[in-house]
Amino acid sequence: MATLCGRCLRHTPAYDATITAFDYAAPVDQLLLQLKFGARLALAPLFAQLLHAAIEQQSRWDAPQLLCPVPLGPARLAQRGYNQALEIARPLARLLDVHLQPRLALRVRETRAQSSVTPQERQANLAHAFAIAPQHVALLQGCHVGIVDDVMSSGHTVNALAAACKRAGAAKVSILVVARTPLRQR
Repeated sequence: MATLCGRCLRHTPAYDATITAFDYAAPVDQLLLQLKFGARLALAPLFAQLLHAAIEQQSRWDAPQLLCPVPLGPARLAQRGYNQALEIARPLARLLDVHLQPRLALRVRETRAQSSVTPQERQANLAHAFAIAPQHVALLQGCHVGIVDDVMSSGHTVNALAAACKRAGAAKVSILVVARTPLRQR
């Protein structure tokens, strides 16, 4: 049976479930940094397989109808040259046999990297940062969306995107992340 942390009980998140493969700790943290900042794209399929294995271990797994990677802003995408969440989502969609919608969500406002702001600033940093592409709103009506990302620390990024999905009509949002910062470090 799933349990909620005290923070989630006080402030109900917009998403309905979270599945993660690892704590964000050594050696996974270093491998994720190599993917994210070192262009080690060959790591993405491995992370997708490991996340898929974690999903398969869930006894009451309700597969989403589509996957949506957390989008990067245009400036960060141009700087990096790729979106690590999309690189993980592509093979994960194939493994789950779920349709991938890489352009479902848009980052409509450039934000500072969450790692560069204080925990108290993170929610404000992401205010109004995401929108659902108008041509895809109909896809979300009553849909179960799986949001894919590499790392979840405070949860503000995925929560902001989940809220945008729910406002556009999604019935359920599940977060699928490779690694999550342990509660004591958030």
